[in-house]
This record gives sequence, structure tokens and C-alpha cells, in this order.
Amino acid sequence: MFLSNNACLVPTSFWLTGIPGLESLHIWLSIPFSSMYLVAVVGNVTILAMIKLEHSLHQPMYFFLCMLAVIDLVLSTSTMPKLLAIFWFDAHHIDLDACLAQMFFIHCFATVESGIFLAMAFDRYVAICNPLHHTSVLTHTAVRHLGLAALLRGVLYIGPLPIMIRLRLPLYRTQIITHSYCEHMAVVNLACGDTTVNNLYGMGIGFLVLILDSLAITASYVMIFRTVMGLATPEARLKTLGTCSSHICAILVFYIPIAVSSLTHRFGHHVPPHIHILLANFYLLIPPILNPVVYAVRTKQIRERLLHILKTGAQSK
Repeated sequence: MFLSNNACLVPTSFWLTGIPGLESLHIWLSIPFSSMYLVAVVGNVTILAMIKLEHSLHQPMYFFLCMLAVIDLVLSTSTMPKLLAIFWFDAHHIDLDACLAQMFFIHCFATVESGIFLAMAFDRYVAICNPLHHTSVLTHTAVRHLGLAALLRGVLYIGPLPIMIRLRLPLYRTQIITHSYCEHMAVVNLACGDTTVNNLYGMGIGFLVLILDSLAITASYVMIFRTVMGLATPEARLKTLGTCSSHICAILVFYIPIAVSSLTHRFGHHVPPHIHILLANFYLLIPPILNPVVYAVRTKQIRERLLHILKTGAQSK
């Protein structure tokens, strides 16, 4: 293990602690984490397969859902294999470049996911507030452009994070990262140099992504609810709101864990470190697990197609 001292060093690798304070339980913690990762992979691959096979789902909302499934696969796969390697094989070492790449993928695709939720909110707004123009506005080309815009925004926002660390912060007090993955601030806090620019840029990106995206989504739903309240009957209102329920649930599943983890990290000074790390891992695992469940339960076509496949498989046996 690396020992920290007052001297600064130029690291070629880092040492990830895993879940600090719970090292003796790592092998047991691997059971729920590996199970959750398996559920996330199977669930999102199933969603992709269902939408590909069911032609009635070849609509803007479900194309966005496919993007969401791919993003969730990338997010969970960016962290879980390394965490499980730490649990099972004590593989704590991670090269500097691999650490920066992991940091980029985690923060970039979390940013992309927020952008996709914003695009899905726009889709619901057009579908409910301007239904006659929905097919002309949300064409397949428009959906691709919105997805590409979300991806480019993520790359442009997050790309500078590892570059600034490489160029501005060559020296570190220690190589030991008290985290299970290379989170931006966990790495920056180890640096010997002035980290003001890195801190401000990270906070600015957090504000642009989480605050502005959530405000834009909220504004779209305010307009949606105003339109829904103007419908003639309660049945029509419930039916219309039902088309938004899966999206609302997915948004809550994404933003609530991030908010809880961020608030705990900034204000929970007396919270044990392992709680911080567990929350940071859960907010990368919970959405990939729950998003397929939410959409499978709430979407009749996906549910029926999945049940049909399961029945066919059972009968063939």
C-alpha cells in the first residue's frame, strides 16, 4: 500500500480503497453489488431488445429510452467491474490514464443522461401540448439530433475535467484515493497545487447540468399540467398524465440519489466515509436497475412482449 507524507509526488497510478472502513466486509459486499450489476445489465439489454423487436415501440419516447439504456450500461460498467475486482482480487491499483478515463466516462455519461431526460421532457411537452405537430416535430432525424446534442454537450462539458487535472495538477500528496472509483473531487482533493480552477469548473458544470436541466424539465411539466387541467373529463386527465408517469419516475430515480449523495457529501460532515462511498455507488447503480423496471411495468407493449417471450420459452421446454 502507498503511504502518504508531506512530500509531493508525480504518480503513475493510484490506489482505490474500495469502501473505506468496511474492508473486512468486501467479500460480502460483493454479493449485493454483483447482483445489482447483473440485474442492471440484463434489464437494460432486455429493454433494448424489446424495443428493437416491437415495431409499435419505434416512437420518439422509446428511442430516447434506448439511449437511456445504453447510457445506464456505460455508467454501471464504468465502475462496477473495477469495484468487484477490488472486492474479489484486491485489485486496488489503477493507472493514471485509466483513472482519468473512468472519471470522464462517469461524469460525461451522467451529463448525457440528464440531457436525455430533458429531451424526453420536450417530447412529452410536444405530445401533450401540441399533439398535432408531434410527428412533424419529433421525427426520427430530430430524435437523433437531440441524442447527438446531449452526447456532444456531455463531451464538451466533461472533457476539460481530466485535461485540467493532467495539465494543472501533476503533483499529489498521496496516491491513495479514499473512494471506489475515480470521482473528480476525490482526485482533485489529493493535489498539492492550487485547485481553485478545477473546483470552480466542477461546481459550474454541476450547476449547468443538474440545476438548469431540472429547472427546464420542471418548466415543461408545469406547461404540461396546465394543458392537462384544461381537459374536459377526469378520465382524460388521468389517461394523459399516465403517458408521463414512466418519465417522471425515471427522473426521480435519477435526480434523487444524486441530490442525496451531493447533500450528504457537502453537509454531512459527521457521516462516516463508507456511507458517502456507498451512496456514491448507489446513485450510479439505482437508475440502471430501476429504469428498465419502471418502463417494463408502465409500458403495456414492453410488458406484453416480455410476457409473450417468457411464455414461449416456458412452452418450448
